[in-house]
Amino acid sequence: MTLITSRNPARLDDVVTQVEAVDARDFAARCRAARGAQPGWAAVPAPLRGRVVAQVGRLVEANKEALAALVTREIGKPYAEALGEVQEIVDTCDFFLGEGRRLYGQTVPSEMPDKQLFTFRTPVGVAVIITAANFPAAVPSWYLVPALLCGNAVVWKPSESAPAVADALAELFWHGGVPRDVLQVVHGDGPSAFDGLSTALDDGLVDKVGFTGSTAVGRRIGELTGRHLQSPCLELGGKNPLVVAADADLDLAVEGALFSGFGTAGQRCTSLGTAFVHRSRYDEFVDRFGAAVAAAPVGDPTKDVLFGPLINESYLTNFDKWLDMIRPHHRVLGSTSTGRITADNPRPGFVGEPSTGLYVHPTVVAGVTADDELYRQETFGPLVGVGAWESFDEAVAMANGHGYGLSAAIYTSDPRTAFRFREQCSAGMVSVNNSTSGAEAHLPFGGNGLSGNGSRQSGIWVLEQFTRWQSMNWDYSGTLQKAQLDNLALVGDLDADPDYRL
Repeated sequence: MTLITSRNPARLDDVVTQVEAVDARDFAARCRAARGAQPGWAAVPAPLRGRVVAQVGRLVEANKEALAALVTREIGKPYAEALGEVQEIVDTCDFFLGEGRRLYGQTVPSEMPDKQLFTFRTPVGVAVIITAANFPAAVPSWYLVPALLCGNAVVWKPSESAPAVADALAELFWHGGVPRDVLQVVHGDGPSAFDGLSTALDDGLVDKVGFTGSTAVGRRIGELTGRHLQSPCLELGGKNPLVVAADADLDLAVEGALFSGFGTAGQRCTSLGTAFVHRSRYDEFVDRFGAAVAAAPVGDPTKDVLFGPLINESYLTNFDKWLDMIRPHHRVLGSTSTGRITADNPRPGFVGEPSTGLYVHPTVVAGVTADDELYRQETFGPLVGVGAWESFDEAVAMANGHGYGLSAAIYTSDPRTAFRFREQCSAGMVSVNNSTSGAEAHLPFGGNGLSGNGSRQSGIWVLEQFTRWQSMNWDYSGTLQKAQLDNLALVGDLDADPDYRL
């Protein structure tokens, strides 16, 4: 038996949980069990499935503090942020309660008499959901709630870094009324899950795959599902730009960049990648942003800090690699040093004891250009670039040129600039005078290009991921009516004079 051990990244001697990892064969077996359970769940009327979703929301709300504390303990997210993450589950459940009564089809007029046309939403069947560690509770709910509401069964593979949060969230779903065989949680590593998914697809057991994670893995999932003529729901990485115009409120822009870049220790798919600042405001922005980062409280996530530790050792290893992309023409700000915070590499004002956890210095790199690897490469950690622009076209080109298209922000006081940026920006989500991070439960979430395949989560738009349209025609004329043939005769019977002129 292989065990997955989860440790508190703020106190590495604190083992949060140990869970049994499944292999590829077990993964496929869970998909088979979900296939058997799905028809019974789909037979439950949608409004009643909506009531189950509502019950889940109330249970999450009642357990909000406990679940948030577990998020903080397992992945190091500051407690205030963790509370916000749990609230997002509640908001999602509240929204989809109503959708149980609004899985609308349409009655469509027929071109033939004595005939009616209808459309219906039907569940896709079995969905495999694979999620990341940075939002171990909220992001899974974006998949689980609508998928279950629509009548699907779900096999959920959470991150190996957050098994305790996954098990706790699943318990809330099960105690809210979701049958255990309809929602199954499988713990395991990525390669085993991929092999199990491949087997399940070959055996016709999976109808939809939802994945949140890296662009590289998203490509492999897209290739795998494409061989089975399926389109996955992919929510991938980002190199999210924040454009500061000459007329921007600089206080607001600095505040937005601070939260965008360093909230959740920069470990969001929507975290700020590079701030692009108009040349006339560049020096002032760099100085003020660097000072704000240097003064920001970093440390113990149970305290009032901007960010806590990185999620686990692999994140720290990758962060060190990204620091290697800093070049001689760059100027480094935000901390007295870079890399891991230790007694020998301290950060002034650090909150707590750095030697117990995976803490790193927040780093601002000024002087980033479109030729830099730091411009093109997603960096999943507290590392933000700053570059300058002269013309609006240059700003748009820099905002789009790296190929990612998840989230973007612009700071300006001119509505024309804001709408021009919206029109030309390739990101799936655009914010004006707000951060690159943050979404509401009833707005579509997702990206384009290297950030995803155009699929969207949240709001009514995610229903397209977890339902299929079925059309029905009902002819009660008592004869076989052939629409594209017989309707020509009907049109000919109409009293019309095409040669009439006034």
